[in-house]
Amino acid sequence: MNRSSYRDLLVWQKARVLAKEIYVLTRSFPRSETFGLVSQMRRTAVSIPSNIAEGQGRWTRPDYRHFLLIARGSTFELETQITIAADIGYLDDPDALIERTSEIARMLNGLLRYVTKVQRKPPVPRPLSPVP
Repeated sequence: MNRSSYRDLLVWQKARVLAKEIYVLTRSFPRSETFGLVSQMRRTAVSIPSNIAEGQGRWTRPDYRHFLLIARGSTFELETQITIAADIGYLDDPDALIERTSEIARMLNGLLRYVTKVQRKPPVPRPLSPVP
């Protein structure tokens, strides 16, 4: 497995920026949402880059894939929370946020395809050593 840092992954970088943006945006939500939607959106947004990082820190490709799937699920969860926040009037224009979240999900799909393809690749047979 390529051992470059998760920090080098564009998807991790974009997810990190999105998490920061969610923190900034939710500051304007009503205080009554501090332990509700604000907390949930922040935890979900942080979950995306965190699971990408944790997955890469695992020893096996199946573990990496598992954490990428969790990150991908979190993108859909966050998209839903953004939509709900807009529905109840906390966000005026959710479209740009939803597009960034969708872009991250697409990038995770590509990374998942790559990890799955490499994971299923049959081992290369090694030539037999001559017997002395």
